[in-house]
Amino acid sequence: MAKIALITGVTGQDGSYLAEFLLGKGYEVHGMVRRTSSFATGRIDHLRRSYNSGATGLHLHYGDLGDGTGIRRIIEQVRPDEVYNLAAQSHVRISFDQPEYTADVVGLGALRLLEALRDHNQRHKRSARLYQAGSSEMFGKAAEIPQRETTRFHPRSPYACAKVYAHEQTVNYREAYGLFACNGILFNHESPRRGENFVTRKITRSAGRIKVGLQDRLALGNLDAMRDWGFAGDYVEAMWMMLQQDHADDYVIATGENHSVREFLELAFDRLKLDWKRLVTIEDRFFRPSEVDTLQGDSSKARRVLGWAPRVDFAGLTAMMVDADLELAKREVKSHGA
Repeated sequence: MAKIALITGVTGQDGSYLAEFLLGKGYEVHGMVRRTSSFATGRIDHLRRSYNSGATGLHLHYGDLGDGTGIRRIIEQVRPDEVYNLAAQSHVRISFDQPEYTADVVGLGALRLLEALRDHNQRHKRSARLYQAGSSEMFGKAAEIPQRETTRFHPRSPYACAKVYAHEQTVNYREAYGLFACNGILFNHESPRRGENFVTRKITRSAGRIKVGLQDRLALGNLDAMRDWGFAGDYVEAMWMMLQQDHADDYVIATGENHSVREFLELAFDRLKLDWKRLVTIEDRFFRPSEVDTLQGDSSKARRVLGWAPRVDFAGLTAMMVDADLELAKREVKSHGA
């Protein structure tokens, strides 16, 4: 029988790529989505077939990490073999504006899921496994570069603090209850499906719109921040690999390189033959109250134990995103003309 997977945050960038990946491996895939007035399923519409049990494709369930009872109900209904917790308020800058909400969903939300899965396994004599989405932001102002699994966390945002809490609770449930629970400490991973308020997608989206005349300028914040950027499609495979091991553990997933926002900006605009220095302004409102200067991951453990390695490099990632957003901008022009 096919394995059953439950993905929280399935409508997000990572959730959509992971759902595709698991469906391709023959899984029965269920996704948890928050109830909103607008059904934001654009990234996964091509994967959906029906809401009826037994139908092929991706099955969706209303749920929220702020609702422990609802989480338990979904787990009881789905009876998953693997659970991937990708849901979060994941925008670092916005977490400064919504710290309490971020802490509840990212931190306590992970705890609610851990407790629901522990209880489910215990009552039904099952051994469902959990992947917890960590973040390189947990390292924050870490003194050690590159950062690895043993590097001390020094979070610099409400989001990062909440992720550290979720990480430590995951370790605790693994050690206290024997739950097969893994933390994936993923460094920045992008794609054409990245949200448009994240800096990489903001850059490529704006570059495409400027090229076709739909936008005049782009406003950004700190161009000197250094990040380790990879392709989200590569990183979701590492999530799956972690849950296929004999023993649960924590892994850093990264390319091992870091580049500045300025470098990404230059590559993106150069691809469309645009002069970013004339078109980009720097505004204080996009700076964080406490900045993270440099994040660079050492994924040697994941490469050695999991056999994982990134396929898309920095230049390839930038080109992929620019090309996709240029096509999107061209479609916008046509729709405006129509």
